[in-house]
Amino acid sequence: MRSILAAALVVGVLATSAGAQVYHWVDDQGVIHYTTGLESVPERYRDGARVMASSPIDSPMPESPAPARAGTTTIPFVAGRPIVVATQINGAGPVMLVLDTGADRTMVAPIALARIGVTVAGTDRAQVRGVTGATQADVLWVDSVEVGNARAGPLAIIAHDANLPEADGLLGRDFLSLFSVAIDARAMVVTLEAN
Repeated sequence: MRSILAAALVVGVLATSAGAQVYHWVDDQGVIHYTTGLESVPERYRDGARVMASSPIDSPMPESPAPARAGTTTIPFVAGRPIVVATQINGAGPVMLVLDTGADRTMVAPIALARIGVTVAGTDRAQVRGVTGATQADVLWVDSVEVGNARAGPLAIIAHDANLPEADGLLGRDFLSLFSVAIDARAMVVTLEAN
């Protein structure tokens, strides 16, 4: 559990590019939502919406056009366990990623990227900081990241091994902020819907 927490914190403080703020709010049924921009929060919940904390910038991420997004998908999960999702990168995969609303960037272990034919050579670099210190990691542009019918791209992702025992990495807010994310603890499903 300690390694999962450390991995989450590593990506949680990654450098981010400028963009819309991510808001967190809870509806009348207790479903937790994450969405980009206050205008995406239904008016009756805006007073209770909170901005997700931003991270310090150590190395600016390379800029790109705003990623396109499409689709809606529902992901079942088991209470008390990390939400692990099968993810396609550039149409290949899956790689198994922990859905992490606290991680700024999607991070995938280099060995998992190699397994699906995504090369890391010749990429940009960024500093990754966490509770155990700082390290350099590769940043690479991918054409698409897909979870079920939810698809976004292009995105800059981090190639770094977080040593997660049950996953290849983390699915971060760079992807999640492009969707309204509803976590329904009663039904034990997460729904991603394009904003």
